[in-house]
Amino acid sequence: MSHFTTRALFVHHRIIHLCAALFTLAASCFATNITGNVTNKTSDQPSAGDDVVLLKLSEGMQEAARGKTNAQGKFALPVPDDGGQHLVRVTHQGVNYFRPAPAGTTSVQLDVYDAAKQVDGVAGRADIMRAQAENGQMTITQLFVLQNNSNPPRTQMSEHSFEFTLPEGAIVDSSLAAGPGGMPVNSSPVPTGEKNRYGYVFPIRPGETKFQISYHLPYSGSFSFKPEVFTPMEDVVVMLPKGMQFNGASSDFASSGEEKGMSIFLAHNVPVGKPLAFSISGTGQIPRDAQDNEAGDGQAASGGAPDNRPGGGLGRPEETPDPLHLYRWWIIGGLGAALVVGAIVVMNQKPRTEVVSPASAAISAPVIRSAEGNAVRSRLLEAMKEELFQLETERLQGKISDLDYQQAKAALDLTIKRAMARSKA
Repeated sequence: MSHFTTRALFVHHRIIHLCAALFTLAASCFATNITGNVTNKTSDQPSAGDDVVLLKLSEGMQEAARGKTNAQGKFALPVPDDGGQHLVRVTHQGVNYFRPAPAGTTSVQLDVYDAAKQVDGVAGRADIMRAQAENGQMTITQLFVLQNNSNPPRTQMSEHSFEFTLPEGAIVDSSLAAGPGGMPVNSSPVPTGEKNRYGYVFPIRPGETKFQISYHLPYSGSFSFKPEVFTPMEDVVVMLPKGMQFNGASSDFASSGEEKGMSIFLAHNVPVGKPLAFSISGTGQIPRDAQDNEAGDGQAASGGAPDNRPGGGLGRPEETPDPLHLYRWWIIGGLGAALVVGAIVVMNQKPRTEVVSPASAAISAPVIRSAEGNAVRSRLLEAMKEELFQLETERLQGKISDLDYQQAKAALDLTIKRAMARSKA
């Protein structure tokens, strides 16, 4: 046998051993598969050709595996044998949909929707403005609540999924968004090109979506507002502390009593293009009672019936549900935390004390703790998925520098690690 033949056989055996070693390593890292079905709820058919990504939460949203759905809407992804939490992301027509995959999950089901720039059935449920003023400055927090009742269901998504106006001279301090069932996450509005007109780059999925923006502007004792309505709004609400006066330039606004020391003015069933000019004068601070965080009401509201819509005025008879009960935690309580802070708060909050029946009291404590833990993890994952979507969207659109992106990602990584550590404690 020649020298070259011997050398070739040696190299051949080395390659075989190397391939075997790599196969063994891969098998040890990816011990199981996670399978799933993706259904297009717009057509009620399997969703084929969608990108599917498995994200590792323990390492700050790192991609662990990638694939596509087949003609039957099915997919299979290898799962790292690390015992960690994962998240499945499906991208359909440019919109991301997520499903948590806790350790041990082997199968998931996801629903997606066709997307369009304009969707029939998207309307506003409430536009709620809360203002205060002193020392030459007015501070305003404004909440928009949208309902997507499209039929068949579709997601509204564009470079300006929801548009609104800000008053002249307004400087934005913070801005949050929350999809159906999700926690508030940072989402900054972008200028549309028209004066004082802005839009959110955020999907309005079937169900309820909320946007909250806080801003301030110079104030000399009075200010005139001329908001424009681009989405029909069921209720437009202005809330002011005592010491500040409201003057409606039209008869559309009516006084609706008080709520925790805040005077409330309401305009009902406001169509697109309806002028809603009004002015505010005087000074005043939101009362301490109205600043107390009523997260308990917010948690209760999150499980409220979808038909409990705002409307009909805030002054209510005895034993009549508050028509704005679903939004009390936004407009009366704290402004809501951004994800980096909010995730840790969620992981540490104590469960509310509730009255339970004797039958319910028979449930064992370990089962209750397990259910509470699962609910907390679900809420945390819901918040993280929206933050990931928004961060990646801003990066792709060039709205965030590489340095800011890396810093935001690092903060998210730290939050996830701390939250996971606390959940295991």
